[in-house]
Amino acid sequence: MRAIRVLIADDHGLVRAGIRALLQDMESVEVVAEAGDGRQAIDLLQKHRPDVVLMDIGMAGMNGLDATIRIAKEYPGTRVIMLSMHANEEYVLQSIRAGASGYLLKDSRKQELEFAIRSVAQGKMYLSPEISRHVIERYAARTDDAETPFEQLTPRQREILQLVAEGRTNKEIACLLKVSIKTVDTHRTQLMERLNIHDVTGLVRYAIKIGLVSADR
Repeated sequence: MRAIRVLIADDHGLVRAGIRALLQDMESVEVVAEAGDGRQAIDLLQKHRPDVVLMDIGMAGMNGLDATIRIAKEYPGTRVIMLSMHANEEYVLQSIRAGASGYLLKDSRKQELEFAIRSVAQGKMYLSPEISRHVIERYAARTDDAETPFEQLTPRQREILQLVAEGRTNKEIACLLKVSIKTVDTHRTQLMERLNIHDVTGLVRYAIKIGLVSADR
C-alpha cells in the first residue's frame, strides 16, 4: 500500500513536532514537509505533492482559509484537513466553502486524526463529531446564497486584510508580497470600500470577528 503523503502547516513549531510524532506511529502515513504559514505550504506543494495537508486555520502571514482556496484551485488532487481549536459554526462553513475536505479540532484523539487522514485521502469528507449535523445542513442551504462581503474580496485583498490586521505597514506588505506600495494602497482602499470600513481599527475588529486573526496576535 502506498503511503499517504502528509504536509503539516502550523505556525507553532511545537505543535508541528507533536503532530509529526503522532503521524510517525501511523502505518502507511508519511510526513513529507512542514510549513510555518499558508504561503510556505503552497510553495512546498509543488515540490512534495502531498496527498493531505493538515492546515492550521489561524496563521500569521497567510491564514489556512486563504491557503486552502489556493490549494483547491491549483492542486485539486491534494486534500486539506483544517485544524482548529474552535467548533465555531462560521469557521466550519468558511473552511468547507474554501475547499477543505475535513475539519478537525486540535484536542481530538490520535485515532480520530488517523481516521480523518485516511477518510479524506479516499475522497471522503470528515468533520469532528463535536461539530453538529446542522452545520452541514446550513452549508447546503447557503451554497446558493449571495456571497458574504469577505467572500467577495479577491485573494490578494484578503491577504492584505490579514496583514493589515496583524499590524504590518504598507511598505512591509509590499515587500512580503513583492508588489509596489502603490499596489498595496490600491488594494487596501478597494477592500475598505467593499467592506464599508474606512479605518485600520475597523479592519482589525472585522478580521478578528470573522476569525482571520486572533485577538492576541
